[in-house]
Amino acid sequence: MNNAEILEKQRQYLWPNHVLYYTEPIALDHGAGLTVWDADGNRYLDFFAGILTSSVGYAHPKVTERVQEQVSKLAHCSTLYMNESHVLLAEKLAAMAPGKLQTSYFTASGTEADETAVMLAQSVTGYQEVIALRHGYSGRSALARSLTAQAVWRVGPTQIPGIKHALAPYCYRCPLKLSYPSCGVACAEDVEDVIRTTTTGKIAAFLAEPIMGVGGFITAPPEYFQIVADIVHRYGGLLIIDEVQTGFGRTGDYWFGIEHWGVEPDIMTMAKGIAGGFPLSNTMTTPEIAQAAVGKGLTISTFGGNPVSCAASLAVIEVMEEEASPQHVAEVGNHFRAGLERLQEKYPLIGDVRGKGLMQGVEMVLDRKTKEPATKEVNALFEQTRQRGLLIGKGGLYGNSLRLAPPLTATRDHVDEALEILDHAFAAVQEMV
Repeated sequence: MNNAEILEKQRQYLWPNHVLYYTEPIALDHGAGLTVWDADGNRYLDFFAGILTSSVGYAHPKVTERVQEQVSKLAHCSTLYMNESHVLLAEKLAAMAPGKLQTSYFTASGTEADETAVMLAQSVTGYQEVIALRHGYSGRSALARSLTAQAVWRVGPTQIPGIKHALAPYCYRCPLKLSYPSCGVACAEDVEDVIRTTTTGKIAAFLAEPIMGVGGFITAPPEYFQIVADIVHRYGGLLIIDEVQTGFGRTGDYWFGIEHWGVEPDIMTMAKGIAGGFPLSNTMTTPEIAQAAVGKGLTISTFGGNPVSCAASLAVIEVMEEEASPQHVAEVGNHFRAGLERLQEKYPLIGDVRGKGLMQGVEMVLDRKTKEPATKEVNALFEQTRQRGLLIGKGGLYGNSLRLAPPLTATRDHVDEALEILDHAFAAVQEMV
């Protein structure tokens, strides 16, 4: 089928609230490396990586081989039985994770990982209230939508009790109208104020992404997480760090994003890039915290620790170590960031460039002084980049932030190709303003 035929069946048989990019949606057909082709044969350079999931690109031979080998042996078993790939992956992640994080509980999605983390924190601490951040995103379940703090993603009942939201470390649009660093990172101190004024004074956990993905790649200042961690522990809570988008070298230099801030989480969640496109997520914690949950109820996961997904993850990590290490991501990411900042100097539509590694955000505004969101212009830019063969993402509360995050195997040549397309696309859109 071609794009039009697939779109017609989508409209007939899938819910109409599926979000599809572009005025003429595309149906992806196959891919190789950083390149994908649609059902009409059009070629695209992918700089969104399936929402930061295709971490080593498409159809990598090592991953494909390992998956085929595992499928021929055992495709499913649930967490009621052991399997080799499951325990080997847990062992590998224990060696990669920061601090004392050693034990894993695998599920199938980021939503489940965050749910598992909150359940663990509540069980171990004996407290129920959880602090999350405004602009944050945690997934699709009732609890995850309650943790999420963007109205458009809170559709349906989201009134799970005990969820409170603190100010986001959104320096470009500081909610307190302050400027970093003279602000003293007041947004971090707000966490204590939220605890003291909206909770019972004892919390189960604080949950946050090191870089807020759906929020538009909002990146916290260097002191933020240390201040917050001290506050959270003082009020009886555990620090949950959501690495669903930032994990596995995405931010460069380290395997996990929170390491940039020099903080050790009590619980850490991950998904997306963990298995390069196969459904898998993980909730990691310390042996002491995991042991404290024993005897406080049962939990199983039908698809947790799936042998195919775990085999894929082991292969993906091996490819990262060989071809897309955190150091490689940092080097290519710095090259990308420098190019984006040159575009910022050239085009007034670009208000802010932020992020780390190969997780770069560009916030578009109509006026740099008023910071009026350029939402329509983002949509126009999407059409321009699509026509020129580049796939990108978007996000943010105002829908005006580009999310640029290619597979981690991206090279400087890939980045230069993307920057050239973005340059032409911005030029075309700037003329329309």
